[in-house]
Amino acid sequence: MATNNPGSFIGPVDATRVPRYAEPTTFARLPRLDEVSRADVTILGIPFDSGVSYRPGARFGPGHIRAASKLLRPYNPALKVSPFANQQVADFGDIGVNPFDIQEALTTVQSAVTDLRADGSSVLTLGGDHTIALPILRSLARDHGPIAVLHFDAHLDTWDTYFGQPFTHGTPFRRASEEGLIDMERSQHIGIRGPLYSEKDLEDDRVLGFQVIRSDDYEVDGVASIVERMRKRLDGGPVYVSVDIDVLDPAHAPGTGTPEAGGMTSRELLNTLRGLVGLNVVGADIVEVAPAYDHAEITGIAAAHVAYELLSVLALNR
Repeated sequence: MATNNPGSFIGPVDATRVPRYAEPTTFARLPRLDEVSRADVTILGIPFDSGVSYRPGARFGPGHIRAASKLLRPYNPALKVSPFANQQVADFGDIGVNPFDIQEALTTVQSAVTDLRADGSSVLTLGGDHTIALPILRSLARDHGPIAVLHFDAHLDTWDTYFGQPFTHGTPFRRASEEGLIDMERSQHIGIRGPLYSEKDLEDDRVLGFQVIRSDDYEVDGVASIVERMRKRLDGGPVYVSVDIDVLDPAHAPGTGTPEAGGMTSRELLNTLRGLVGLNVVGADIVEVAPAYDHAEITGIAAAHVAYELLSVLALNR
């Protein structure tokens, strides 16, 4: 049974009574959404990877992240907060999206996120490939207007098309910029690295409204400097956080579809996310976890901890 936390919130199952490797299969063994009256934060799984351009498998990401989250504990000592005691977090489960029709899938995702947000709940999405960021931003922009996008990724994801198709995991932020969904003065990529098609990729990216912090900047400047730059860029309005797990080096996240050498460590990513405390974070996603390539749950565990830090930030900001 779920245990009541201070403030009458229902938290994870008590691990001293039910072993962590047992049920339930929800994120961090939290209650399902239908087991609580409402949620301050809803975990949503979107098992969709029809937009990938290289290795498939991210459709199995939500379940893999949930399985890897069983060891998460109630208190976050780094931020000095109990993210499940300060807010009601619940797991909606997965939604079914059409794997053969990307346009229909985008519509389904937008509708589901809008419905879950109707009572004021924030939505933390487990993907799935990065295509899903576009319909989520469409839903958020209806209420908030243009949003600052904080995008952790090895790749820009502002390319135009693949094989003539405008909606893929490499195009969501170009489409979002073109549709007026993002704040072009406050959006930022973090962790960019690896080969590009041409220098024009970076030129186009600047026009679309993004500032770039490279993965190599962590080596030169350090986490504290990166966080300072990030906060300066994002301050002043709503922020959406999108974490492609391939922002991490393949040593820290082998289970992903488009790995690039020279990435961030798990510690660098988690510490950067903690720098979001005090900013107006209105939603987040964690995408591109592909368990078929994951060894010893390395990627799933990293993704689960990313979700935990984001939930901790939301708890403190609340």
